[in-house]
Amino acid sequence: MSVYTTNLLIDISKRSNTSSDVPVLPALETPTNSIADIQRFAEAVGYPIMVKAVDGGGGRGIRLIEDGDALVGAARRAIEESPSRQVFAERAAVHGVRHIEVQIIGDGQGHIRHLWERECSIQRRYQKVVEMAPSSIKDRTLIAQVIRAAVRMAKKINYYSLGTFEFLVHPSTREFYFLEVNPRIQVEHTITESVSSTDLVRIQLLLAQGASLESAGLRSIEQDPESAPPLYSLQLRVTAEDVKRDWSLSIGKVRYFQFPSGNGIRVDTHLVSGHAAVVSTDFDSLLAKVVVTAATWEDVISKARRALEDTRIVGVETNGNILRAIVTHPALTAGDCDTHWLEANQQHLVELGSKVSAAYAKSSLMSTAHMTSSSVTSISGPNTSTLFRPNDAWSVDLTPLDQTKGNTKANEQDAAPYHLQLTRVLRNAFPTTMAAEITFTSPGSRGPVPYRMELSSTSASSAALASQHRRGNPTNPSHVTVPFTGKLVEVLVDEGDFIVAGQTVVVVQQMKMELEVRAAQGGRVNWVIEAEDGEEIREGTLAAIVEEAEVNHIKAKL
Repeated sequence: MSVYTTNLLIDISKRSNTSSDVPVLPALETPTNSIADIQRFAEAVGYPIMVKAVDGGGGRGIRLIEDGDALVGAARRAIEESPSRQVFAERAAVHGVRHIEVQIIGDGQGHIRHLWERECSIQRRYQKVVEMAPSSIKDRTLIAQVIRAAVRMAKKINYYSLGTFEFLVHPSTREFYFLEVNPRIQVEHTITESVSSTDLVRIQLLLAQGASLESAGLRSIEQDPESAPPLYSLQLRVTAEDVKRDWSLSIGKVRYFQFPSGNGIRVDTHLVSGHAAVVSTDFDSLLAKVVVTAATWEDVISKARRALEDTRIVGVETNGNILRAIVTHPALTAGDCDTHWLEANQQHLVELGSKVSAAYAKSSLMSTAHMTSSSVTSISGPNTSTLFRPNDAWSVDLTPLDQTKGNTKANEQDAAPYHLQLTRVLRNAFPTTMAAEITFTSPGSRGPVPYRMELSSTSASSAALASQHRRGNPTNPSHVTVPFTGKLVEVLVDEGDFIVAGQTVVVVQQMKMELEVRAAQGGRVNWVIEAEDGEEIREGTLAAIVEEAEVNHIKAKL
């Protein structure tokens, strides 16, 4: 349904475009998995172009291609990230534009409602970081045109259920372009619920059971798009990412968390007090959504700053610092953030976020040391580790691997069972650490001997961190080092190959995205990582060693 609905709407919008009804950017008529098709399209419309997976999401399968040199690799990655291996291609609008989406609800009987718009311009790598409702664009007549276009398109196809109609809007030129439809509830539905006082999940379920829009509770919703909703709302996505390391996924165990509460504060999270939470490479990095709602935009900003001051997560790196910087920055207050604002100002925001967080830490009544030892919302208690109790006991069979036929008696004694029994558990953070009092009985002993046992892990509990692969030296130009934790997708070179600077050596998947790791210098590949496809590898893993060679020699080999 998703692919069909989106394709149909693109066709409708193109027909409407003949009367300047719903403008669209030049695009391929149908999805493709052919790089040659994308190359021909780019040559026809010019660069930059955008390639996007038909069934992607969260930034998956999206690539901005600035020139022909980057096309093949970028298009291939987008195709690989698309489950159907089908992608769209269109001319890109990248300067001064805002990402605006309209929440549409239809009952499949010709009745359509909108719940105003959301703005998702603060994003990086096409993944949303901060969302707001209504849009920060002050020209309500322009926003009204976008909303009305979405409603017309939804009526044209007799839209059924919830849908998000997405557009790029240029406030200065007052131009806007239809992008796509996501026929599902989205992560940022929370802010629409907040400003419209609705429950979108409930409405979707009622519509699926045949309810009308009126019986679903949408009768009294204001439908003049030039009138802004009565409230303002901001959603902050808290993720397990290390922004200073280019937003690299931070894996590990969440040991403590604290979220804000109070009037106008909503927190959606899967973290539960007393239960283990481990961030791995298998899932999205989203830990929580902090949603702030108030009567004015200024109140929302003020409340968001306080909410982030009360947000703490210990055990993994998060994007908390940069979220604090965003809500502190005057550009957000003024509504001047376009789709490239975050990436263009990232270094400044990182520095600002560190200063803001340091100021919060000084004024906080609760130190980090106290937080991590607190049992109120700590999830590092017994439930996060294997549960051990006094009198738990084990029989242990130890058989030497170097047995010889000439030492049968000794071998029989060595193979006899040992016995270990816990008498007192002193500290249990297994498998990281454990301390206990035990009795230990060995073959031939007269009885159990008491011991104090302490276990300390010599490697992290996560499979990715337990990797024994070689570490790269970032100061050595011959080392091709993987700069983030992820799953190995593909090794593209072999020992003895001659490669050029910038050539892709390995592809690693992280948070649904396939990322290329390239060689810093050209030369002969003297060593390549030995790992299975799909194996987790940690940040800093050495992927290959490329010894520098003469340029002419490399070209001759290539």
